[in-house]
Amino acid sequence: MTGEPNTRLADLFGLAGWSKGELARLVNRQAAAMGHPQLATDTSRVRRWIDMGETPRDPVPRVLAALFTERLGRVVTIEDLGFVRHGRAGKRRDVRNTDNPDGLPWAPERTAAVLTEFTGMDLMLNRRGLVGAGAALAAGSALTSAMHDWLHTDPSLAADAPRPGDPLHAEPAGFDRYEAAPIGSQEIEALERSVEVFRAWDAARGGGLQRKAVVGQLNEVGGMLAYRHPDHLQRRLWGVAANLAVLAGWMSHDVGLEPTAQKYFVIAAHAAREGGDRPRAGEALSRAARQMVHLGRPDEALDLMKLARSGSGEEILPRTQAMLHTIEAWAQASMGRGQAMRRTLGEAEELFVSDKSDVPLPSWMQTFRSEDLYGMQALAYRTLAEHEPAAAKQAQYFAQKALALRNDGRQRSKIFDYLSMASACFIADDPEQADRYARLALMSMGETSSQRTWDRLREMYRLTGQYAGYSKIEDLREEIQLAMPKATTAKRTRRGRA
Repeated sequence: MTGEPNTRLADLFGLAGWSKGELARLVNRQAAAMGHPQLATDTSRVRRWIDMGETPRDPVPRVLAALFTERLGRVVTIEDLGFVRHGRAGKRRDVRNTDNPDGLPWAPERTAAVLTEFTGMDLMLNRRGLVGAGAALAAGSALTSAMHDWLHTDPSLAADAPRPGDPLHAEPAGFDRYEAAPIGSQEIEALERSVEVFRAWDAARGGGLQRKAVVGQLNEVGGMLAYRHPDHLQRRLWGVAANLAVLAGWMSHDVGLEPTAQKYFVIAAHAAREGGDRPRAGEALSRAARQMVHLGRPDEALDLMKLARSGSGEEILPRTQAMLHTIEAWAQASMGRGQAMRRTLGEAEELFVSDKSDVPLPSWMQTFRSEDLYGMQALAYRTLAEHEPAAAKQAQYFAQKALALRNDGRQRSKIFDYLSMASACFIADDPEQADRYARLALMSMGETSSQRTWDRLREMYRLTGQYAGYSKIEDLREEIQLAMPKATTAKRTRRGRA
């Protein structure tokens, strides 16, 4: 007991709208449903949790997390409630403080428990559209300052974790905790193949249809990580966790669940570093940076990109560096920094062509090919064209090059290229061409479950206003209005979405 109010719990308690007596009764009822009928909580105990900073014993924090998750319609973890975990993590220096309320970075032994708890709560909601509602994104600068020193130190998997045969006793974190047991290389190979299937589906159809399947698989992997395997297997398993967490984050971002997406990107960075894969950790953080640009916060994206690039280690491949440069260039374009953007894109091109393919690309980089480089260049120039209309011609050039190579079934990327091209044509005063590419995008969008494509379409729609007198563009505007999903019709002013 700290003697000080638990402000995080108090804030959530206020949002939930319960009385202290109601919460006490709900805790007892929920605990019994979770297999703890002996637990008896009363109003005075709830008051001590909130007003005096008392930390209840297990399973109460998990019970409270489940109750608040269900009540608020978003994932609420033990840390969100202001409670410090006990067990192995409690023996280490506590990294949580008033400037770092989310407890970043996590101690190595906490990662599996946090992963499993968060995915378990996410799955429990069964209301995809509400996950993440009402939560806040951490600023890019906050994430950067919290994770900088941690990301630049040597991975501590071998040094910190128990020896083979000694299970890692991460705390149970949900209703159906996976029973920790050893697995072999064949099981891990099957998990790695499943990642490829999920990744292909996401690229082809968007994140909406398979998001919960990915989250469920990640939840299972979190349970597997609670058992300490030989180092070579444990590292591969952490790699699977990192890849699934990136996918879960990207799919969440793709359907507009922004705080949930950010949490998965942070989990992915932790998992990658646990497995000793710094480039993967950097790429996970670059996803959070892309998210920040999408949400109109390019300055924070640049903070994250500095961390992603500096923390990726010396083993990062040129093509991976090129990909990171394109994201940085997009952020610069969003801020109207044309000279810096052109310089960064030039460096990206040089890095891309310098990759001799003498080292096999990791699985998560194999989809960044020439068309993806061109697509990001088109997006950057199209975004810059909002500040410098002359940049629209370059956007058209790169979008055309990207579209000429798009033949691998990644429909969402093709839609983005269509929309970059259409937007650039509108800015370049070529409504005939703009209409053609806008209709190609619109014809394809019904085949995906990606809110980001509709966000980008909305940005393009804004550009049609100056051509309202053209009958063909009037028809296009009407078709877009009819096609736009109801959930995405609210007016937004963000620019340069990906």
